Amino acid sequence: MIALDATWLAAHPLPQPAVETDKNARGRVLVAGGSMQVPGALRLTGEAALRAGAGKVQLATVEEAALPLGLGIPEVAVIGLPAGREGELASEAGEKLVHYLDRCDAVVLGPGMGREGDAAAILGAVLESRERDWSLVIDAAGLVAAPQWAEAIRAREGQVVLTPHPGEMAALMQCSEDDVRDAPERFARDAAEHFGATIIAKGAVTWVASPDAVPLRYPGGGPGLATGGSGDVLAGIVGGLLARGATSRLAAAWAVWCHGEAGRRLAARIGPLGFLARELLIEIPDLLRASQ
Repeated sequence: MIALDATWLAAHPLPQPAVETDKNARGRVLVAGGSMQVPGALRLTGEAALRAGAGKVQLATVEEAALPLGLGIPEVAVIGLPAGREGELASEAGEKLVHYLDRCDAVVLGPGMGREGDAAAILGAVLESRERDWSLVIDAAGLVAAPQWAEAIRAREGQVVLTPHPGEMAALMQCSEDDVRDAPERFARDAAEHFGATIIAKGAVTWVASPDAVPLRYPGGGPGLATGGSGDVLAGIVGGLLARGATSRLAAAWAVWCHGEAGRRLAARIGPLGFLARELLIEIPDLLRASQ
């Protein structure tokens, strides 16, 4: 176990853009997910990717929510996808999404999607795409679908980050949530080896595990981070850093630290409970200055 702290971060800086750069060179992120029940989740993820330094962001969500989402965050492009009867993304959404993969450097799949959507079909379509130059973050409902696509995830050779909380880890590893809570580091390591991916095992203590690497331990940003939308912000930070050219382990580590430290700052300024996930966003650029 290695502490994820200032010493580790100083020894593992993020890649920085050249002085003369453009928005495409800074990295392009495609975020897919959301639903009519949770139409704002992608706003949090998309803005987090921009705050983490990505140059361009596209948000792909159910058709009816796409236009309002684009008006709410004018810095992004929006893509309308087919929805099913429950207001969740339909299986055909995956086929449409594939056409946009060659225009991005990182994909974040799952924020705001419920289990009523066809996450398995959408994830499968993305993983089976021939385009292999982008990295992938699997979050929320996408994690429940991940076990049936384990081989395809392994085939991406370390380009994937999974972000489970204990309940999602239990689904990934087909065990009980109590088992995960009793041994989070072990399950983070086992999941990393099984999927050939970087794992962010979220909890009061968060673990970052990658195949053939010693796990990183972050002591947590406090209970205030256990709030709706907080995980959507974390997924967006990871996606933004991947798009900038960070490796999966580096992006996951910096995202976990940045997200947690943003929680610490808000807890000190506002109170330990009651700050909102969207208030984390403004803290991200200043915290990432530590990587320069």
